[in-house]
Amino acid sequence: MRALIAMSGGVDSSTAAFLLQQEGYDCEGVNLTLYRNTDIGLACHKSCCTQRDADDAADAAFRLGMPFETLDCRGLFRETVMADFVRSYEAGRTPNPCIECNRRIKFDFLLDYALQNGFDVLATGHYVRTGFEEGSGRFQMRRALDESKDQSYVLSMLTQEQLKHLRFPLGERRKSEIRALAASLGLVTANKPDSQDICFVPDGDYGAFLERYRGRSYPAGDFLDESGNVVGRHRGAVRYTPGQRRGLRLPMGERIYVVSKDMAANTVTVGPESSLYSSSLTAARMNWLSIPEPDGPIRVTASCRYRQKPQPATAEALPDGRLRLRFDTPQRAVTPGQTVVLYDGELVLGGGIIRSTEK
Repeated sequence: MRALIAMSGGVDSSTAAFLLQQEGYDCEGVNLTLYRNTDIGLACHKSCCTQRDADDAADAAFRLGMPFETLDCRGLFRETVMADFVRSYEAGRTPNPCIECNRRIKFDFLLDYALQNGFDVLATGHYVRTGFEEGSGRFQMRRALDESKDQSYVLSMLTQEQLKHLRFPLGERRKSEIRALAASLGLVTANKPDSQDICFVPDGDYGAFLERYRGRSYPAGDFLDESGNVVGRHRGAVRYTPGQRRGLRLPMGERIYVVSKDMAANTVTVGPESSLYSSSLTAARMNWLSIPEPDGPIRVTASCRYRQKPQPATAEALPDGRLRLRFDTPQRAVTPGQTVVLYDGELVLGGGIIRSTEK
């Protein structure tokens, strides 16, 4: 059995390669060049797609005695992930590009590449558990053993056909164990910090990235209170996200937050924290993963952003791949463009893209 290992240059994917070797797979490593800061005129440090990452991946493959190659996917990444990010922000949504990268690059393009080149499986260093459930006849996904590293949220869009060919050897292990194992193997990645930021926005300034990408500035506009009164001027609506408090600089006598945006009118509405809470949401592009689409309402827990503790709710499948979710308790800053993921205990039921909310 042949396994292609997606090696990012971090400790997780490097150790995943070793664990697949221990299972008896004939392994080869591949590193994807997705983005360079220099592509849009930034310094090349503070990014998860640096030449050092590629070199670290190559070094790990060499120490493990594996063939290794690098694939330049920058064009595909720009045309899909980055372009989707820009379109979503300009439409007033707040996307999660890591989920789109997993969907379009790692588990679409790269899995196709693996199968077309004679590999039986594609393996990554994600923390999640998968397996086949005989009773339902479906592949299922469960949260990782190490809850602090669980990545089921960003993998909720995987399909049954993809799960058939994917392996996640870290799902039953803790991060401390992985670092210790990497150190014992002499891997240079053993103590390497985990990447935190969006690779193409390493400084966290989304507005500046959008202006560099588009080659233009976004116009200033009005801040409004919830009654529609003008209370100040903003620096471009794309720079603000629901729930944001920092950088508003509005002397209104109380703590205020971004409540909503109207991109057509170029206005940003602000209000007190109490205005951030939503009782329900509608999601689109719903992907039912571990279970088939239910034919009626079901009880679930749901996460509306990465690392959020799943919250009790009732979910109902709607026509055209949509989802209606009603929370037991209103949730703070549920944001269109983000992904909502449904769980039954540790079982990942599926996920979709939040389109609208109700206060």
